[in-house]
Amino acid sequence: MPNSSTPPAAEAMRPGRTIATGWRWAPAWILTHVALWPAPGYAEAVLVLGALVAIYQLVAARFRGGAELLSHQAWALSSVLFFAYWLPELVSALDSVDVRRALREAALDLRYLPFLWLAASAVASERGRRTTFVGLAVIMAVWTADALAQAVSGTSPLFFGIDSAKQLISGRGMCTAEDIARVDRLSGVLGPCNLKLGLVLASLSPFLLFAAGRRFGATGWLMAVAAVGLVVVLAGSRASWLTFGLVILVSGWGLLGWRKLLGVFAFGAIALAVLTAASPQVRERVMRTTHVLQADGEGVDMALSGRSRIWGAAACMVRQQPLNGVGARGFREAFPGCDPQPGEVAAWGDGPALHAHQIVLEVLSETGFFGLLLWLAGAAMAWRAWRFSDAVSREKARPAMLALAVTVFPLNTHLAFYSTFWGGLTLLLAALYAGSLLASPDGTDPTPAAAG
Repeated sequence: MPNSSTPPAAEAMRPGRTIATGWRWAPAWILTHVALWPAPGYAEAVLVLGALVAIYQLVAARFRGGAELLSHQAWALSSVLFFAYWLPELVSALDSVDVRRALREAALDLRYLPFLWLAASAVASERGRRTTFVGLAVIMAVWTADALAQAVSGTSPLFFGIDSAKQLISGRGMCTAEDIARVDRLSGVLGPCNLKLGLVLASLSPFLLFAAGRRFGATGWLMAVAAVGLVVVLAGSRASWLTFGLVILVSGWGLLGWRKLLGVFAFGAIALAVLTAASPQVRERVMRTTHVLQADGEGVDMALSGRSRIWGAAACMVRQQPLNGVGARGFREAFPGCDPQPGEVAAWGDGPALHAHQIVLEVLSETGFFGLLLWLAGAAMAWRAWRFSDAVSREKARPAMLALAVTVFPLNTHLAFYSTFWGGLTLLLAALYAGSLLASPDGTDPTPAAAG
């Protein structure tokens, strides 16, 4: 038993005892980065600055053999998940359509490695994890309330404030008049030139739903589901509908049981029918989805908004360069040579498709089978860490695990994972998962058996 006069800090620094506490400022840094997503330039600046500030002390602490910032297991898993993402990008750049640009992008994406360490250290302690997860829940709640205000008034108060500030600073708004004229869905705080609100809310909704369930029980969870669900439907992306449905299924199963959960989905179906009758935009997307019931390929392509054409081009790219693909972010340059319907007007308008819109096809077409094997290896390591962790660690990491799982769910359509925004969001979730799962319950370095 330690001497009662020994200060706690000195006791913590005794040989054989290392404390994985992370940095106290790391949660605030991560939350600032997420809160600034509506202003991508500032969000990217916070990411880069945080990585630069963190990298020296993180590396120095790690290679001194200490774990005061991250446990050894969290450090290893976050690094493995980064390299499962980045190495395919590097290898695919060697003979991509634009080698110089691809190599430059791969070099720039190295900034994500210290960012992952920073994000994982933000949830390395109980206090940091609680601050980060609750903070993300609050941000999602505020963005949801703002979107509901837009649904009622026609204007997002948060985006109006951001746009007004941009007007004062630069004399230009966040979006052009053409962007505003084309908008056909709820855009919320992200604005009419960045129509990703539904996907972002759906992917990060586990933080809000789990927080509401813990704080207010089943009633709080149901209210959060209703609010977020309404915004996700009005935001228009059918991929986000599936993503949010998975979140409801997994988060509600343990809280409500399967009977009450069936009632939730039944109520959701009725609400969707009402919105279909009341909203032309929702009705158009529902009607488009029903075209999949047609027996011909044209109906399926219409239901998929032209994505079957994109997927045909992706399959062509895989056949042409099966080993390492056409290069990360090289899809648009390779598309004209693989377009199965050259010369015909595409469902998405003029110009080539920018990416494959599906994670497996994106990885295969842009990074080849080498990339797919590394992505699968990263997924296997993430699953192994979950499998061999104890129940307490799993419970603490559950919001981040679910958010990451639904974001990369393969039976859905997706944004580009090798783009700055969606790639950064996915890597952030991977780091929060690794850091929260492999943080020791009492702050000490986890044992290998517990961490897997």
